[in-house]
Amino acid sequence: MQNMETRISYYVRRLSVLAWITAILMLGSAVCRIAFFCEKGADTTTVWLQLILPIAASLMYCLIVLLDGNEHIYKTTIPVALYTIYAAILSLRLPFSTWPKILCWVAALVFVTIYNVSVSGKLKDTWLLTIVLLAIAGTMAYFRRSEFLAPWSVNHLRLFAEALPVLAVLLTVVGMSPHLDGAYHPTWGDRKDGRRIRTLAPITYVTPYLMPNRNGASNFIRDSVEITEVEKYIHKKRREGLTNFGITHVFLAAYVRCVAKYPALNRFLSGQHIYTRDRDIQFNMVIKKEMTIEAPDTVIKLHLDPADTADTIYEKFNAAVEEVKNTPLNSDMDQTARFLTYIPGVLLKLVVWLLKTMDYFGLLPRFLLEVSPFHGSIFFTSMGSLGIPAIVHHLYDFGNMPVFCAFGRKRRENELNLDGSVTPRKYVDYSFNLDERTVDGFYYASVLRYFHRLLARPDQLDTPPEAVLRDVD
Repeated sequence: MQNMETRISYYVRRLSVLAWITAILMLGSAVCRIAFFCEKGADTTTVWLQLILPIAASLMYCLIVLLDGNEHIYKTTIPVALYTIYAAILSLRLPFSTWPKILCWVAALVFVTIYNVSVSGKLKDTWLLTIVLLAIAGTMAYFRRSEFLAPWSVNHLRLFAEALPVLAVLLTVVGMSPHLDGAYHPTWGDRKDGRRIRTLAPITYVTPYLMPNRNGASNFIRDSVEITEVEKYIHKKRREGLTNFGITHVFLAAYVRCVAKYPALNRFLSGQHIYTRDRDIQFNMVIKKEMTIEAPDTVIKLHLDPADTADTIYEKFNAAVEEVKNTPLNSDMDQTARFLTYIPGVLLKLVVWLLKTMDYFGLLPRFLLEVSPFHGSIFFTSMGSLGIPAIVHHLYDFGNMPVFCAFGRKRRENELNLDGSVTPRKYVDYSFNLDERTVDGFYYASVLRYFHRLLARPDQLDTPPEAVLRDVD
């Protein structure tokens, strides 16, 4: 598979002269095509194949270069493919025998392939694509030179409509530059909320197809932690001015530190493929506006970094909670849920099916991913604040949440020491529900051991980790 270190990521500066010239040429092509068919007229088939199809490709290319060329220039393959289909359809009308037409279709397929592997960085440079585009431009100029040199007529509009996109694409390729920042940049197969893992073992690749549902692929574990050191740490933080600092902040900070050491913990599965969020830890938690039965629930979502300390997490967490508690029931999540309640039941089933299908193919808009409580790195629920033991919460088949953590109320135990004395100790029980398809059991076991060590010495959470490890390619 293509390695991230060997793949080159290209971009086009939005404000560069070549980008704007490209946009002007593409728009000029669309205008010429519209003017030509307004003069000549066309039947329905011609309108769809020779007007709407190439114009849609031109406008799409223009928008990608101007609005998304800095990160997703590889997506220009889509409009280029549409335009190539248009050209291949036109070749069927040429006065050639069958074999030359077949060769035209083969050449179109080869061109789209070369374009895709070039702009997506699978080739180390773009010289081959540049030569191919120059060859196309030269061929067009040679075979249609008599039409270009003829006195002006409406046919020149069609010539310009076909020639300008080739020149625009050539200028785009010339204007592309490789990213040199050393960071990962998206490519085919990635999602808006994650980078696809491409170096998985065969069994890990096949497993999501054998176990397609998240609940059916979940493992449960119950555990407990002795909290003497945790309580000392909480009292210390409160004396430092973090008045609302509690065990939720400690658990969350410990989990975030686990991601710094074990980055595969931040993976998720969607559409039968495994992705990683890298350094974007998306934490979800249900919050009650008031601790009463009638008080409504809402969900907060935090974006945390593996390098965050306990103080940073406390500030982010409390700011989100205060924002929810001090505003009416009008958060983005609440508004989205309320909108769905207006849809009749039968239609709502169709809408949910459509959302699931879009999510499967990674087509959900970013704003929906942001407001969805079912998309994230981990969901916390605090049973301790409700005065009950930890539950084992299910995972959601909708969305891509791979981990659910619940922790309960504090409990006391009298433990017998080796010398016969009895020592009272406090414990907190917690449970993890884990999607076993993202990493293996040994990895999860290593994470939980490290989680215990962090809670035994929570003062480690006051300083950033020595290193933040990165997940595999």
